[in-house]
Amino acid sequence: MSLPSAQPSSWRFEAIGTSWEIVTAAPLGADRRAAVSALIERFDAEWSRFRADSVVSGLAAGGGRVPAPADAPAMLDAFRALSAATGGAVNPLVGGSLERLGYDPAYTLAAGAPVAAPADWTSLLTWDDGILSLAASAVIDVGALGKGRLVDLVLDLVHADGAGDVVIDAGGDLAVRGAPQRVGLEHPFDPSRAIGVWEVTDAALCASAVNRRAWGDGLHHVLDARTGVPVRTIAATWAVAADAMTADAIATALFFDGGPRLAHDGGVEWVRMTTDGAVQWSPGCRADLFVRAASVES
Repeated sequence: MSLPSAQPSSWRFEAIGTSWEIVTAAPLGADRRAAVSALIERFDAEWSRFRADSVVSGLAAGGGRVPAPADAPAMLDAFRALSAATGGAVNPLVGGSLERLGYDPAYTLAAGAPVAAPADWTSLLTWDDGILSLAASAVIDVGALGKGRLVDLVLDLVHADGAGDVVIDAGGDLAVRGAPQRVGLEHPFDPSRAIGVWEVTDAALCASAVNRRAWGDGLHHVLDARTGVPVRTIAATWAVAADAMTADAIATALFFDGGPRLAHDGGVEWVRMTTDGAVQWSPGCRADLFVRAASVES
C-alpha cells in the first residue's frame, strides 16, 4: 500500500484478530482514537464467535431472542443475497461447520468430520422488528462480510468531518478516501510476489485467500456451507466496490458459481486466481495485472 502524501500520520494496532493501520493526513486526536477503539470493541462484543461473552456466543448454545445489534439488518440482508446468488454456498450459520474442522474459539485446529451448515438458515435466523432471533442451536459467523462492514464503520468515524486523505487497512481489506492508493495483489502461493497492482480511489478493495487462516491437511476458512468442506477450485479473490462490506461480500462470493454474476449485477470489479494458477477478471477490470494472457471471465 502506498500512503497519502504530505507527511501522513499512521496509527497501527491489533484488533479482531488482525493488524490494522489507519493513515490520515493529520494525526487522530486521543478522543477520535478512543471512539474508534470503542466502536471496534462494540462490534466484536456483538459478532465474534471467539468471545464467550459475545451476543452470537450467547445465542449459540440453544438459540433465543435478543435486541438486534445495529449492524444486523445490513449484514444479514447482504447474507440473504449472497446465499441466493451462490445456491446456498454462503451461509451465516457456517460457524458450526468451521468449529467442526477445528477453527473454534480455542483454536484447537483438530478436524472432525465435516458438517454442512443448516440449509434452512433463513427460517432459523431472523432479524425483524429490532429482534435478532435464532430458533435452534447454531453458530453465527459473519466472516464473509463482517470485517468489511467494520472497516466501513471505522472509515465513517475517522472521516466524519470529511477532512483530508484517509486509508483504513484491516489485514488487507482497505477503504480509501482522497488520494488514490496503489495496492499490490499478493500471490496466494508466494507472498513475496504480486499478480498485479490495483489503483483504488474513493472505494474499497477486499481480498480473500485460502493461504490465510489455513491449517492441517488442506484445511482453511473458506467453506462451502452446503458441505462444510473447504473450497478447492479458487485460491484467491479481490473485489473493488464503493464500500468495504460489498467488496468483502463479493470477494467471498467469487469462490463459488454465481459470484461473478452477483458482482456484475452490483457493478463490482474483481479478479480471482484458481488453484491451478489461472487468473480471471471481470470485463473492464482496471487492475494492472501481470498475466494478461489469461482468459477473461464474463
